[in-house]
Amino acid sequence: MTKKLYSLFLDAAATQTKLLAILIDPDVFSIEGTAKFLQEIPTNTTHLFVGGSTVEEGKTAMVVAALKEASNLPIVLFPGDVSQIDEQADGILFLSLLSGRNPEYLIGQHVRAVPILRVSNLEVLPTAYLLIDGGKSSAVARVTGTDAMLPTDVQLIVDTAKAGELLGAKLIYLEAGSGAATPVSESIIRSVKEEVEIPLLVGGGIRTLSQLQQAYSAGADMVIMGTVFEEQFKQVETDK
Repeated sequence: MTKKLYSLFLDAAATQTKLLAILIDPDVFSIEGTAKFLQEIPTNTTHLFVGGSTVEEGKTAMVVAALKEASNLPIVLFPGDVSQIDEQADGILFLSLLSGRNPEYLIGQHVRAVPILRVSNLEVLPTAYLLIDGGKSSAVARVTGTDAMLPTDVQLIVDTAKAGELLGAKLIYLEAGSGAATPVSESIIRSVKEEVEIPLLVGGGIRTLSQLQQAYSAGADMVIMGTVFEEQFKQVETDK
């Protein structure tokens, strides 16, 4: 890539060019079907995110390698823990779970990652990560032992996102959780966007073109989708 990942985020935000990332969970991804899967995702996909709340050791590296061979899209790690860091990717979301108060996911995992990242060429993207209740129990909440923020606590969500920016985060990620029944609301997205000056990422429960456009219109610079394409691809494979 001729430009650093973060520069591309900033350029897109400045020009209001909307980004779309497809999130791939290594634990449910079929490596044999990589090429077919990539054919099925939207043509306007700009990034591939790889990661999950819990991933069997070694699977992340296998998936990243397969994606690298089949696609020129930037691959960004979305790790649930330090074991999912893989040098083959282009970058990593260095996620600090600001919506929770578990020190392991506020700073603990980050400290453990330093010996790996110190000698890595991965572009590190410090990201303030906020889990918003999407109406369904999420793997993030379960694994991290934290509660999602209530969608009615809009000001608290805004203040938490702003705190992340003031702490030095380069990205804000509002997450309703994988397979959420309800995506992050337009009012939350709009309120956070009005407060922060760094790129805003939104994911969880976005399944339709209408929901995608609503998130963009409310102010999301990037939308992350995943579950809907996993389910579609599984159905296609089942119907063969």
